[in-house]
Amino acid sequence: MLKADSMVGAASTVLVDGDQGRERPLGLADDAFEQRRPVRGQITKSEVRAASLYALGLRPDSIVWDIGAGTGSVAVESARIAYRGQVYAVDKDVESAGLLESNVAKYGNGRVKITIGAAPEALRELPDPDSVFIGGGGTAMPHIIAAVMARLRPGGRVVANFAAMERANATYQAMKQASMSPQLTMVAASRGRELPDGTLRLEAMNPVFVVWGQK
Repeated sequence: MLKADSMVGAASTVLVDGDQGRERPLGLADDAFEQRRPVRGQITKSEVRAASLYALGLRPDSIVWDIGAGTGSVAVESARIAYRGQVYAVDKDVESAGLLESNVAKYGNGRVKITIGAAPEALRELPDPDSVFIGGGGTAMPHIIAAVMARLRPGGRVVANFAAMERANATYQAMKQASMSPQLTMVAASRGRELPDGTLRLEAMNPVFVVWGQK
């Protein structure tokens, strides 16, 4: 069931009541999520997702922001860990909103609110977070990082994913200036693929830089 709030500025918020379910909190396969086809890269891959969720340090009652939520994979699995908290999935892509809503309704256990709008403006009405995941931001990233750091609760964590080292380093330095003791990890996973003769080879995935820090 969808409950839509009235438009506020450039952002709209949708609360999706999903199936409560009793599935495992982590471990959803990438293909469990509806994705935009044939475009790739709209989902945080499971290997990177696992590393990012670890870095978020979620608790059962955490308030979480997922900025650049895409298909909602991080938001969904965050909600399964923070099952007494609240996850806010923010994305500016109106065309992908249907996929996000569908995945949240299917897996989000009623703990995910969707905001369609561009960060940082779309963050203004959200409650201060304990943990923030940033999966996309483009050229607005410096402004998003500044807004997040200003709102993050004491002891809270920020985790950001990047394909480009330059952007990862810029965020690392911003966290360092904010005395957040940042860490940077490159996740470069390979998945086994079966060849026609039944043997296996490893197929490399694009590396992703995971930057995180704590306030």
